[in-house]
Amino acid sequence: MTRENLYISDARPIIRQLDESAINRIAAGEVVERPASAVKELVENAIDAGATRIAIDIAEGGKTLIRVSDDGCGIAPEDLPLALARHATSKIDGSDLLNIHSFGFRGEALASLGAVGRLSLTSRAAGHDAARIRVSGSRIEPVQPAALRSGTVVELADLFFATPARLKFMRTDRAETQAINDVVKRLAMAEPSIGFTLRDVSGGGEGRVTFRADAETGDLFDALHHRLARILGRDFAENALKIDATREELRLFGYAALPTYSRGAAVAQYLFVNGRPVRDRMLTGALRAAYADFLSRERHPVAALFLDCDPTLVDVNVHPAKSEVRFRDPGLARGLIVSALRHALAEAGHRSSTTGGQATLGRMTPEPTGARVYQMDRPSQAARVASFQAQSPGFAETQAAYSARVVEEPDEPDAPAQHQAAEHLPLGAARGQVHENYIIAQTETGMVIVDQHAAHERLVYEKLKRQMAEAGVAAQALLIPEIVELSDTDCAQLLEIAEDLGRLGLSIEAFGGGAIAVRETPAILGEVNANGMIRDILDELSDQGDSLTVQARIEAILSRIACHGSVRSGRRMRAEEMNALLREMETTPHSGQCNHGRPTYVELKLSDIERLFGRT
Repeated sequence: MTRENLYISDARPIIRQLDESAINRIAAGEVVERPASAVKELVENAIDAGATRIAIDIAEGGKTLIRVSDDGCGIAPEDLPLALARHATSKIDGSDLLNIHSFGFRGEALASLGAVGRLSLTSRAAGHDAARIRVSGSRIEPVQPAALRSGTVVELADLFFATPARLKFMRTDRAETQAINDVVKRLAMAEPSIGFTLRDVSGGGEGRVTFRADAETGDLFDALHHRLARILGRDFAENALKIDATREELRLFGYAALPTYSRGAAVAQYLFVNGRPVRDRMLTGALRAAYADFLSRERHPVAALFLDCDPTLVDVNVHPAKSEVRFRDPGLARGLIVSALRHALAEAGHRSSTTGGQATLGRMTPEPTGARVYQMDRPSQAARVASFQAQSPGFAETQAAYSARVVEEPDEPDAPAQHQAAEHLPLGAARGQVHENYIIAQTETGMVIVDQHAAHERLVYEKLKRQMAEAGVAAQALLIPEIVELSDTDCAQLLEIAEDLGRLGLSIEAFGGGAIAVRETPAILGEVNANGMIRDILDELSDQGDSLTVQARIEAILSRIACHGSVRSGRRMRAEEMNALLREMETTPHSGQCNHGRPTYVELKLSDIERLFGRT
């Protein structure tokens, strides 16, 4: 039978009411996609119950066992059957679906899990005895007495046994375990005051702890900083910028890493709305836009950002998994993220990530060749002779092939004092130049190696951007305006941002129907394919809600100009030139990374250098 006549039949189709079991399995397909979805729903219920400690046990990637234990408020015995019913919840009363302050509110999780697995719910509320209820494939058993000190324990065994077809789509145990680990970590970021423990009990026994985060104390930022250091690592904590900004009724806080601490994929971007982990294209697009001037397209920023607002300003009821949200004013949220991050990056000044110095020292560390000797070996006679010969005047003959150049002190009487004063500055005083490209500077606590070309390129680029912002973008009028035919919707969308495009030198106006007339283009771009640029802008508007196409092209031209106008590699610099470059870096925002997000300097601490040579 072909697809055209598949539904053509002489018999009239009959409308049937599905039974409760089928309804629950259909609902479960929306809510419980994989074991990680079940863990997410159960842990969120524990958080909503006021738990301070949550333990999660899994086996075979959550396929055979998921157990979530908490010390929350618990459930009374008489309420246990109702807790397993569909659309039964204590989170809302149903009068207002926008003013939601909890993780859960649909009342579908337990019923859905009981429809596709074997669920056991044991709980004890204050003033009540502990009780247990079991459900398997939507068949609920009577409530029975149980032993439990406090809180709730939910045990889900044989997930998807009632829907075997779903099991065929499960990934390996390792992949499912990794997905569960990611879910628990995101929830742990959202709730620093709660302790989390994730244990893999595959094969029986006590199992092994795969993730643990004890409850943090202190104010909001201290607790969050410690929790992020535990989850994302101390490198992130050391290279993260504190974010705290407010615009109208929205507040953004959290931590974002320096551009030089970036990743090759967008795997370390954690976004939360009112404490709820979300994956929203508009928010990730805003994060990308904030770093657009500091990272190449192959690199991605690292951040953990929390956006708080009145619950009525955001709709979380747009997806069964509650992972997507919809803002009443998305432009306000996007603008807050972009402006807050750019302000924080500008305040960071010349700061660069500490991982560069650590990686440098790591590459310099010699490989161990034998047992460690804790006393100095006495050199042989031949070694002493060779050492004396190396210290003889003949050593000067080898200097011709030596690429390093020591900076000579100026003849001024106060030059030594100036050098000592410079050593107390962040980037120190220039002491030499290596391979005519790398400046060696001495600081109070160590040394700094500066890439002179990358550093000066960033300085020239920032200067060009300031000049453009002050004088505006020069526009070049087209002799014959270029007409671009668009749909009415695309035309209206483009005209809404016509004023913003005009400030960047791109002048457009309506030409009747769905047509747009391009009258001026940015002069710095030279000859432009206006039709292609307009369509690129529309694609970006549809995908991210905003467009940086014109600005990005202008900044790319400025970046190339800065590259050609900066100090070239291989040029010998005088001492005063090197020190002037260091001082300008200290006062110029974003000078810690070049135009492509690479570090412009590496700092090595004296304590680390001494450890490298075994002096400590």
